Amino acid sequence: MSAERTPPNPLRQRDVRRFLREYWQSKPLLVRGAVPGIESLLSPDELAGLALEPEVESRMVLDRGGSKPSELRNGPFSEADFASLPDSHWSLLVQAVDQWVPQVHALRERFAFLPGWRFDDIMISYASDQGGVGPHFDHYDVFLIQACGRKRWRIGAACGQDTPCRSDTELRILKHFDTREEYVLEPGDMLYIPTGVAHWGIALGECMTWSVGFRAPSHAEI
Repeated sequence: MSAERTPPNPLRQRDVRRFLREYWQSKPLLVRGAVPGIESLLSPDELAGLALEPEVESRMVLDRGGSKPSELRNGPFSEADFASLPDSHWSLLVQAVDQWVPQVHALRERFAFLPGWRFDDIMISYASDQGGVGPHFDHYDVFLIQACGRKRWRIGAACGQDTPCRSDTELRILKHFDTREEYVLEPGDMLYIPTGVAHWGIALGECMTWSVGFRAPSHAEI
C-alpha cells in the first residue's frame, strides 16, 4: 500500500454549506460514490492482522454461533480465534485504525469542514455474510463509508437515554426498531448518521465499513 494515497473529499465543496445547514446533527444523508478507491486502502487480512496486536482495541460480535445471543468478544485475538469462527453472522470491529495506518489517517483531512476537536476516531469493521452489531444508536455523529462489499442499512427514530435496550447481551442493542429509511451501500458510498439516530447494518456477503466518528458533547460538557 502507498502511504501517499489520500481519499478524495467525501463532500464536494459546494455541498459542504448545505450539509452543515440542513443535515449536520439533524438528519441522515446518503452520498453515492463519495469516496471512490477506498477499497484499495486496507484489506480484510490487514484489518485482521491489527486485531492480533495487544496495543490495538478490537472486538468481535457473534450474532449466531456464540455461547449466548449477540455475544461480545474482546481482543486481542489469535489466528485460532479466526479459524474457529462460523461462516456467517459475525463481525470484527477495530477501533482507532487511523492511529496505526497512514492511509486511514489521511481520510481525516477530508473532513476538515468540521471542527477538529470533535473528531473521535476511524473504526473499521469487517462483517461476514449477514453480520452486524444489531439495531443501536451512538452518542456521536458518524459517517459510514462502504469500503468493499455491500451492506444494507436501516435507519430508525431518534433515541435517548430512556430508550429501552435488550438485557440479554452486553451490547446496547435496541429492544424495538422501526425502519423509516433503508439503503444498500456499495463501495465508495457514504451514509451520515446524526447522534442519537437508530441504525442497523447487515452485511450482504462479506464486506468492510469505515466509521468516521465525531463527538457530540452536551452544553454541560462543553
